[in-house]
Amino acid sequence: MKITVVGTGYVGLVVGTCMADMGHDVVCVDNDAQKINGLIHGKVPIYEPGLDQLIERNVREGRLAFTTSLGEALGVSTVVFVAVGTPSLPDGHADLRGVFGVADEISRHARSRVTFIIKSTVPVGTADKVRAHLRELMGEVPFDVVSNPEFLKEGAALDDFLRPDRIVIGLKDPATQEIMDELYAPLVRTGKPILYMDNRSAEMCKYTANAFLATKISFINEIARLCDLVGADVDHVRRGAGTDSRIGQRFFFPGVGYGGSCFPKDVRALVHTARDVGMELRVVAAVEEVNEQQKHRLAELVEARFGTDLSGLRLAVWGLAFKPETDDMREAPSLVIIDRLLQAGASVTVYDPEAMHEAKKALGDRVTWADRAMNAVDGADALLLVTEWNEFRSPDFMSVRGRMRSPVVFDGRNIWKPADLRAKGFEYRCIGRP
Repeated sequence: MKITVVGTGYVGLVVGTCMADMGHDVVCVDNDAQKINGLIHGKVPIYEPGLDQLIERNVREGRLAFTTSLGEALGVSTVVFVAVGTPSLPDGHADLRGVFGVADEISRHARSRVTFIIKSTVPVGTADKVRAHLRELMGEVPFDVVSNPEFLKEGAALDDFLRPDRIVIGLKDPATQEIMDELYAPLVRTGKPILYMDNRSAEMCKYTANAFLATKISFINEIARLCDLVGADVDHVRRGAGTDSRIGQRFFFPGVGYGGSCFPKDVRALVHTARDVGMELRVVAAVEEVNEQQKHRLAELVEARFGTDLSGLRLAVWGLAFKPETDDMREAPSLVIIDRLLQAGASVTVYDPEAMHEAKKALGDRVTWADRAMNAVDGADALLLVTEWNEFRSPDFMSVRGRMRSPVVFDGRNIWKPADLRAKGFEYRCIGRP
C-alpha cells in the first residue's frame, strides 16, 4: 500500500518508518525544509532507540522517502496519516490548526478517494469537524476520516507500534474498515485486538488512557509526600498496594512528576473538553495540580537541607529529559527544578546522555554543561538525580564521593538504596522514604 505521513515529529517518524518496515511504500511530509533535508541525509531529529537504523534500512531499500511537498506525496498515495502537533493553547485547549491545515492541503491536491487517518491527539469531536470541513472542500472526491490514536511510549515506541496491546480505530464508513484491516493485519496475528468504534469514542480512548496513567503517577506522588510526614516508606507502600492485580505496579513509582509531550497537554485538554460541555473533571484537574507541585519537590528537599538562599553552592544534576531513553525536554521536571535552584542563587552543572542539545534550547548559558556524568559532580556540594537513565543506576559511588566537595545526594527517582549510600559516607535524601 502507498502511504503518506504528514508530520515528522515523534509520532510521524515512528508510524512512517514502521509502516515502511512492514513493506508499505511511505512518503513522510513536513513543511520544515531543514528537518526534511536532514532526514534525506540520514540525520534523525529525535532520539528513539533503534529508530535511526530502521530509517536508514528502509530508505536504502526504497520504501521510505521524505519531502516537503504534500501534493507530490498525494500523487502516488490516497492513505494519509496525519501526525502533526496539537500543542496546548494558552487557555489549555488543543491547537488544531495543523490538523485543519493538512485537510485544506489535501482538498487542493486529492483527485481520488482519500482515507484521512488522524494519529494526532485531538479533542473529542475533531474528526466530525474535519469531516464536515472536507465535505465542503472535496466536491465529488470521496473520503473518510479515521480516528486512530497512538499509544506509544517514548523510549519503547518501535516495540509499542509493532507489538501493540490493542489498536483503536474510529470510523464512519464500513468500507474504510477493509483499508484499516489491510494496514494493520501484520500487527494483530498474535491475537491482540483491533477495536473498531465511532470516531468520538476513539478520540476519548486516548485522553482516558493518558489521564488515568497520569492519575496513577500523581496519586503515588501525593502518597509519597504523606509518607514523608508520617514516617512510612513509600517503596513498601507502593509494593503492598501495587501487587493488587486491580492496581498494578506500572506507572506507580514516586518521583519528580511527569512531563513530556502527551500527559501534560492531554490532561489539560480533557479538563477543558469537560468544561466546554459544562462539567468539571475534579479528579483529572487535581492530577495536574499535584503534578505541578511535585516538580518542585526535589528543590524543596535541597532548600530544607541548605536553606532557601543557595548562593555559593554548586549543585550537580544528573538527567534532564523527562524520562530515560528519549531526548524530549517538553515540560520536563528538570527545567522546573533547575530554574528554582538558579533563582535561589545556586550554580548548577548538568549532564544527560541524550538530551543536552534539546536542553540547551531552554537553559542556554545559565548552567554549566558537563561532558560526562562524573565531571558534573566535580566540586559539587550536592548531587541531584532527576532522570533515571541506566548509566546512573550503579555508578562508582566512591569515585563520586571523592570528586564532590560534600557528599550529599538527592535521589528524585528512588533508584538507590539508602543504606548503601549511607554506608559509603553519603548523606542521602529521597522521595517518600525515611
